[in-house]
Amino acid sequence: MRRTRKAKVVATLGPASADPQMIEALFDAGADVFRLNFSHGVQADHAERVKTIREIEHRRGRPIAILLDLQGPKLRIGTFADGPVMLTAHSTFRLDLDETTPGSVERVALPHPEIFAALTPGADLLLDDGRIRLKVVSCNATSAVTEVVNGGPLSNRKGVNVPGVVLPLSALTEKDHADLAFGLTLEIDWIALSFVQQARDIEEIKAIVGNRASIVAKLEKPSAIHSLASIVEVADAIMVARGDLGVELPAEQVPSIQKRIVRECRRAGKPVIVATQMLESMVNAPVPTRAEASDVATAIYDGADAVMLSAESAAGAYPIEAVKMMDSIIRHTEADPYYLQSIAASHTAPRAEAADAIGLAVREIVDVLNVPATVAYTKSGYSALRLARERPAAAIVGLTPVAATSRKLSLVWGVHAVLSHEVTNVLEMSALACETVKKEGFGQKGDLIVISAGVPFAVSGTTNLLKISTIE
Repeated sequence: MRRTRKAKVVATLGPASADPQMIEALFDAGADVFRLNFSHGVQADHAERVKTIREIEHRRGRPIAILLDLQGPKLRIGTFADGPVMLTAHSTFRLDLDETTPGSVERVALPHPEIFAALTPGADLLLDDGRIRLKVVSCNATSAVTEVVNGGPLSNRKGVNVPGVVLPLSALTEKDHADLAFGLTLEIDWIALSFVQQARDIEEIKAIVGNRASIVAKLEKPSAIHSLASIVEVADAIMVARGDLGVELPAEQVPSIQKRIVRECRRAGKPVIVATQMLESMVNAPVPTRAEASDVATAIYDGADAVMLSAESAAGAYPIEAVKMMDSIIRHTEADPYYLQSIAASHTAPRAEAADAIGLAVREIVDVLNVPATVAYTKSGYSALRLARERPAAAIVGLTPVAATSRKLSLVWGVHAVLSHEVTNVLEMSALACETVKKEGFGQKGDLIVISAGVPFAVSGTTNLLKISTIE
């Protein structure tokens, strides 16, 4: 089974997409990766969905990636004595650590000492997804006096954002540690780390995970944008999490930051997912707005590896239609002659290493010989990733003897992952590559294909071989 597009679709599972029939229908509609949002649901429910996905994968003969999205720190105010209060502009409002005294129109608890440790006069605090803005007038280790800049109603447990401030806290909470340990027992392929502020947040989780899964850094803090290059360097993939990013930054800055992140990931050869509110209106409607369709297409024109559905597939009334729409937008965008021109125009110079040199050569051979498919024979996925960085016009068949690698590659632009047997020599590999391309419907007898691999075959990350073969 093959997709007729190169960018991938990530679909979040939730109440609207929990039963096995619906999950399989989403796969048939075009979902390549399923996201399990651990901010919601219980571990047993997520385990059942993993079991269902693996059964579908076995039955349909196509690798499917599973992305575990950790909740991360949730910063929230306390509760009020008499229900919601109305904050008015220019009034004074105090935040403190006193959780025993219910809040009022004059103050409320903020049970996060790490916030007070990082605040300085003049800093902004955003409450309730940015609807309320406070400016710090004075502060100490236990409280902050603020002036209300933008007022409005404020109720219990609303979220708090601190833009432009690096908070002295780990991106992994106690809950995250428990969810991470549980997810690793399920052999999850990708783990998304929320609230990433700097590269060491990724290094912290990698020290726990090792090589058992790959790490997606969710960029939703301005501080992460300031450390973009170093985060991209240590992460395995990046998610442009536009929800919180759009709260902490002016809305008009988010499009250019999205493009900057995608460019940086493409330069580094790291998969990048564009997420949040892509087809938001399809939570309640069977079709998206024209602006939403254009938003998805823009991410594809920029060369994103994947686009993601959140509430649209997890809790919406039209989950299958949302996946089908995402699939259709991608296919129509990639069919535009300008698409390949824009991808080629945004290409950046490769690194001075064998894998990138071979990837660049494969791209040029594809253009000169008009081959229908390339094959990356890989154990770790490295050969396929470096080839995908070049965005060749032909399909990339990611041929691997490792099931975990085949699943991981399901997120990567242009890669059609196929699980194979081990090979021992170049002739056997070449024959297997030709046979697979023909079997999977990418080529026919007499077609040329281009193969990249690493020799010796048992060593990961050693891409050093390029071969042109003819399908017999």
